[in-house]
Amino acid sequence: MSNISYFAMWTLILMKLKIFIKEYPYTIIAPLISSIIFIIILKTISEFYNLKTSNIDYMNFVIPGIIMMVVIQETFSNISETMIHMKQEGTFKDILMSPISRVEIAISFLVAILIIGIIVAMINLIIINFFVEIQLFNLSRFIFYVSLTSILFGSIGAIIGFLSYTWEIQQSVFNFLIAPISLLSGTFFSIDIIETKWQNLLLFNPFYHLISNTRKSFQDGQIFNYQLDILIVFLVFVLIYISLYIFNKGYRVID
Repeated sequence: MSNISYFAMWTLILMKLKIFIKEYPYTIIAPLISSIIFIIILKTISEFYNLKTSNIDYMNFVIPGIIMMVVIQETFSNISETMIHMKQEGTFKDILMSPISRVEIAISFLVAILIIGIIVAMINLIIINFFVEIQLFNLSRFIFYVSLTSILFGSIGAIIGFLSYTWEIQQSVFNFLIAPISLLSGTFFSIDIIETKWQNLLLFNPFYHLISNTRKSFQDGQIFNYQLDILIVFLVFVLIYISLYIFNKGYRVID
Protein backbone atom coordinates (compact mmCIF):
# COMPACT_ATOMS: atom_id res chain seq x y z
CA MET A 1 0.00 0.00 0.00
CA SER A 2 2.96 2.33 0.69
CA ASN A 3 3.93 2.20 -2.99
CA ILE A 4 0.69 3.83 -4.10
CA SER A 5 1.19 7.44 -5.17
CA TYR A 6 -1.78 8.98 -3.39
CA PHE A 7 -0.62 12.56 -3.88
CA ALA A 8 -0.03 12.04 -7.61
CA MET A 9 -3.45 10.39 -7.99
CA TRP A 10 -5.12 13.23 -6.11
CA THR A 11 -3.30 15.72 -8.36
CA LEU A 12 -4.68 13.99 -11.48
CA ILE A 13 -8.18 13.93 -9.99
CA LEU A 14 -8.01 17.66 -9.25
CA MET A 15 -6.68 18.33 -12.75
CA LYS A 16 -9.65 16.50 -14.28
CA LEU A 17 -12.13 18.31 -12.02
CA LYS A 18 -10.57 21.69 -12.85
CA ILE A 19 -10.98 20.94 -16.55
CA PHE A 20 -14.59 19.94 -15.88
CA ILE A 21 -15.33 23.19 -14.04
CA LYS A 22 -13.38 25.35 -16.50
CA GLU A 23 -15.41 23.97 -19.39
CA TYR A 24 -18.73 24.40 -17.54
CA PRO A 25 -20.66 25.68 -20.61
CA TYR A 26 -20.20 22.24 -22.17
CA THR A 27 -19.97 20.00 -19.10
CA ILE A 28 -22.63 21.53 -16.84
CA ILE A 29 -24.79 24.07 -18.68
CA ALA A 30 -25.33 22.06 -21.89
CA PRO A 31 -26.58 18.87 -20.14
CA LEU A 32 -28.71 21.00 -17.84
CA ILE A 33 -30.35 22.81 -20.75
CA SER A 34 -31.01 19.44 -22.39
CA SER A 35 -32.73 18.22 -19.22
CA ILE A 36 -34.82 21.40 -18.91
CA ILE A 37 -35.97 21.14 -22.53
CA PHE A 38 -37.08 17.56 -21.95
CA ILE A 39 -38.86 18.61 -18.75
CA ILE A 40 -40.73 21.50 -20.40
CA ILE A 41 -41.86 19.41 -23.37
CA LEU A 42 -42.88 16.37 -21.32
CA LYS A 43 -44.58 18.47 -18.64
CA THR A 44 -46.69 20.21 -21.30
CA ILE A 45 -47.69 16.87 -22.82
CA SER A 46 -48.33 15.33 -19.39
CA GLU A 47 -50.63 18.16 -18.28
CA PHE A 48 -52.51 18.19 -21.58
CA TYR A 49 -53.17 14.44 -21.63
CA ASN A 50 -53.14 13.92 -17.83
CA LEU A 51 -50.60 11.13 -18.17
CA LYS A 52 -49.93 8.63 -15.40
CA THR A 53 -47.49 5.73 -15.34
CA SER A 54 -47.56 2.93 -12.77
CA ASN A 55 -50.23 4.89 -10.84
CA ILE A 56 -47.93 7.87 -10.31
CA ASP A 57 -47.69 11.22 -12.04
CA TYR A 58 -45.78 10.89 -15.29
CA MET A 59 -43.34 13.71 -14.46
CA ASN A 60 -42.38 12.08 -11.17
CA PHE A 61 -41.83 8.90 -13.16
CA VAL A 62 -39.71 10.39 -15.94
CA ILE A 63 -37.48 12.83 -14.02
CA PRO A 64 -35.18 10.13 -12.54
CA GLY A 65 -34.80 8.70 -16.04
CA ILE A 66 -33.84 12.10 -17.46
CA ILE A 67 -31.24 12.61 -14.74
CA MET A 68 -29.74 9.19 -15.41
CA MET A 69 -29.77 9.84 -19.17
CA VAL A 70 -27.72 12.99 -18.65
CA VAL A 71 -25.30 11.18 -16.29
CA ILE A 72 -24.83 8.33 -18.79
CA GLN A 73 -24.09 10.63 -21.70
CA GLU A 74 -21.90 13.05 -19.75
CA THR A 75 -19.71 10.46 -18.00
CA PHE A 76 -19.03 8.58 -21.22
CA SER A 77 -18.36 11.69 -23.29
CA ASN A 78 -16.32 13.50 -20.67
CA ILE A 79 -13.62 10.90 -20.10
CA SER A 80 -13.41 9.66 -23.70
CA GLU A 81 -13.23 13.18 -25.16
CA THR A 82 -10.62 14.23 -22.59
CA MET A 83 -8.33 11.33 -23.44
CA ILE A 84 -8.66 11.75 -27.21
CA HIS A 85 -8.06 15.49 -26.90
CA MET A 86 -4.97 14.92 -24.72
CA LYS A 87 -3.64 12.39 -27.23
CA GLN A 88 -4.06 14.82 -30.10
CA GLU A 89 -2.35 17.61 -28.15
CA GLY A 90 0.42 15.33 -26.91
CA THR A 91 -0.21 16.03 -23.22
CA PHE A 92 -1.26 12.43 -22.58
CA LYS A 93 2.37 11.33 -23.12
CA ASP A 94 3.45 13.77 -20.42
CA ILE A 95 1.16 12.03 -17.93
CA LEU A 96 2.48 8.61 -18.98
CA MET A 97 6.05 9.83 -18.35
CA SER A 98 5.22 10.89 -14.79
CA PRO A 99 6.44 8.67 -11.86
CA ILE A 100 3.07 6.98 -11.42
CA SER A 101 1.83 3.64 -12.67
CA ARG A 102 -0.66 3.36 -15.51
CA VAL A 103 -3.17 1.65 -13.23
CA GLU A 104 -3.00 4.61 -10.84
CA ILE A 105 -3.51 7.00 -13.76
CA ALA A 106 -6.57 5.09 -14.96
CA ILE A 107 -8.03 4.85 -11.45
CA SER A 108 -7.52 8.61 -11.01
CA PHE A 109 -9.52 9.31 -14.17
CA LEU A 110 -12.29 6.94 -13.07
CA VAL A 111 -12.51 8.49 -9.59
CA ALA A 112 -12.72 11.92 -11.20
CA ILE A 113 -15.51 10.79 -13.51
CA LEU A 114 -17.35 9.32 -10.50
CA ILE A 115 -17.27 12.71 -8.80
CA ILE A 116 -18.32 14.42 -12.03
CA GLY A 117 -21.28 12.07 -12.43
CA ILE A 118 -22.51 12.81 -8.91
CA ILE A 119 -22.06 16.57 -9.42
CA VAL A 120 -24.02 16.50 -12.71
CA ALA A 121 -26.82 14.44 -11.14
CA MET A 122 -27.15 16.70 -8.08
CA ILE A 123 -27.12 19.91 -10.14
CA ASN A 124 -29.83 18.54 -12.43
CA LEU A 125 -31.86 17.35 -9.45
CA ILE A 126 -31.72 20.76 -7.77
CA ILE A 127 -32.51 22.79 -10.90
CA ILE A 128 -35.28 20.47 -12.11
CA ASN A 129 -36.95 20.86 -8.72
CA PHE A 130 -37.64 24.51 -9.63
CA PHE A 131 -39.75 23.31 -12.58
CA VAL A 132 -41.37 20.22 -11.09
CA GLU A 133 -41.82 19.49 -7.40
CA ILE A 134 -40.10 16.18 -6.72
CA GLN A 135 -39.41 14.19 -3.57
CA LEU A 136 -36.27 12.12 -3.02
CA PHE A 137 -37.06 9.50 -0.38
CA ASN A 138 -33.75 7.65 -0.43
CA LEU A 139 -30.73 9.90 -1.08
CA SER A 140 -28.17 7.19 -0.30
CA ARG A 141 -29.73 4.85 -2.87
CA PHE A 142 -29.87 7.62 -5.42
CA ILE A 143 -26.16 8.40 -4.99
CA PHE A 144 -25.37 4.67 -5.04
CA TYR A 145 -26.99 4.10 -8.43
CA VAL A 146 -25.63 7.35 -9.86
CA SER A 147 -22.15 6.24 -8.73
CA LEU A 148 -22.54 2.82 -10.37
CA THR A 149 -23.76 4.45 -13.58
CA SER A 150 -20.91 6.97 -13.58
CA ILE A 151 -18.23 4.32 -13.09
CA LEU A 152 -19.83 1.92 -15.58
CA PHE A 153 -20.11 4.40 -18.44
CA GLY A 154 -16.90 6.11 -17.37
CA SER A 155 -15.14 2.76 -17.81
CA ILE A 156 -16.67 2.34 -21.26
CA GLY A 157 -15.59 5.88 -22.11
CA ALA A 158 -12.09 5.15 -20.80
CA ILE A 159 -11.83 2.04 -23.00
CA ILE A 160 -12.87 4.06 -26.06
CA GLY A 161 -10.53 6.88 -25.08
CA PHE A 162 -7.61 4.46 -24.65
CA LEU A 163 -8.18 2.79 -28.02
CA SER A 164 -9.07 5.83 -30.13
CA TYR A 165 -7.01 8.62 -31.62
CA THR A 166 -9.78 10.35 -33.59
CA TRP A 167 -13.33 11.42 -32.91
CA GLU A 168 -14.95 9.08 -35.45
CA ILE A 169 -14.88 5.98 -33.23
CA GLN A 170 -15.90 7.92 -30.13
CA GLN A 171 -18.85 9.53 -31.89
CA SER A 172 -19.88 6.23 -33.48
CA VAL A 173 -19.97 4.51 -30.09
CA PHE A 174 -21.91 7.42 -28.61
CA ASN A 175 -24.47 7.59 -31.43
CA PHE A 176 -25.01 3.86 -31.92
CA LEU A 177 -24.58 2.55 -28.35
CA ILE A 178 -24.61 5.15 -25.59
CA ALA A 179 -27.46 7.34 -26.88
CA PRO A 180 -29.82 4.39 -27.57
CA ILE A 181 -29.03 2.89 -24.16
CA SER A 182 -29.70 6.19 -22.38
CA LEU A 183 -32.96 6.79 -24.26
CA LEU A 184 -34.42 3.28 -24.58
CA SER A 185 -33.66 1.65 -21.22
CA GLY A 186 -36.96 2.65 -19.63
CA THR A 187 -36.02 6.32 -19.44
CA PHE A 188 -39.39 7.65 -20.64
CA PHE A 189 -41.70 4.65 -20.39
CA SER A 190 -42.80 1.89 -18.05
CA ILE A 191 -42.05 -1.73 -18.88
CA ASP A 192 -45.74 -2.55 -18.29
CA ILE A 193 -46.92 -0.74 -21.45
CA ILE A 194 -44.77 -2.62 -23.96
CA GLU A 195 -45.18 -6.07 -25.49
CA THR A 196 -44.02 -9.13 -23.58
CA LYS A 197 -41.12 -9.92 -25.92
CA TRP A 198 -39.73 -6.42 -25.42
CA GLN A 199 -40.31 -6.70 -21.68
CA ASN A 200 -38.08 -9.77 -21.57
CA LEU A 201 -35.42 -7.90 -23.51
CA LEU A 202 -35.47 -5.02 -21.02
CA LEU A 203 -35.36 -7.40 -18.04
CA PHE A 204 -32.02 -8.70 -19.32
CA ASN A 205 -30.77 -5.14 -19.83
CA PRO A 206 -28.65 -4.09 -16.81
CA PHE A 207 -28.97 -0.43 -17.81
CA TYR A 208 -32.74 -0.68 -17.48
CA HIS A 209 -32.37 -1.89 -13.91
CA LEU A 210 -30.01 0.96 -13.09
CA ILE A 211 -32.60 3.50 -14.24
CA SER A 212 -35.49 1.57 -12.68
CA ASN A 213 -33.79 1.31 -9.28
CA THR A 214 -32.84 4.99 -9.39
CA ARG A 215 -36.52 5.74 -9.97
CA LYS A 216 -37.41 3.72 -6.85
CA SER A 217 -35.33 6.08 -4.71
CA PHE A 218 -37.88 8.79 -5.58
CA GLN A 219 -40.80 6.63 -4.40
CA ASP A 220 -41.70 5.82 -0.82
CA GLY A 221 -41.82 2.24 0.42
CA GLN A 222 -40.01 0.65 -2.51
CA ILE A 223 -38.29 -2.75 -2.19
CA PHE A 224 -34.85 -3.10 -3.76
CA ASN A 225 -33.51 -6.33 -5.24
CA TYR A 226 -30.11 -6.76 -3.59
CA GLN A 227 -29.19 -9.76 -5.75
CA LEU A 228 -29.69 -7.60 -8.81
CA ASP A 229 -27.54 -4.90 -7.22
CA ILE A 230 -24.74 -7.43 -6.75
CA LEU A 231 -24.93 -8.43 -10.43
CA ILE A 232 -24.74 -4.78 -11.52
CA VAL A 233 -21.77 -4.17 -9.20
CA PHE A 234 -20.09 -7.24 -10.71
CA LEU A 235 -20.64 -5.84 -14.22
CA VAL A 236 -19.13 -2.53 -13.13
CA PHE A 237 -16.03 -4.27 -11.75
CA VAL A 238 -15.67 -6.27 -14.97
CA LEU A 239 -15.64 -3.08 -17.04
CA ILE A 240 -13.22 -1.42 -14.61
CA TYR A 241 -10.90 -4.43 -14.90
CA ILE A 242 -11.07 -4.35 -18.72
CA SER A 243 -10.27 -0.63 -18.83
CA LEU A 244 -7.37 -1.03 -16.37
CA TYR A 245 -6.05 -4.07 -18.25
CA ILE A 246 -6.07 -2.28 -21.62
CA PHE A 247 -4.39 0.81 -20.19
CA ASN A 248 -1.81 -1.19 -18.25
CA LYS A 249 -0.91 -3.27 -21.33
CA GLY A 250 -0.56 -0.09 -23.35
CA TYR A 251 -2.36 -1.36 -26.46
CA ARG A 252 -3.03 1.71 -28.68
CA VAL A 253 -2.70 3.94 -25.61
CA ILE A 254 -0.10 6.09 -27.37
CA ASP A 255 0.61 6.50 -31.06
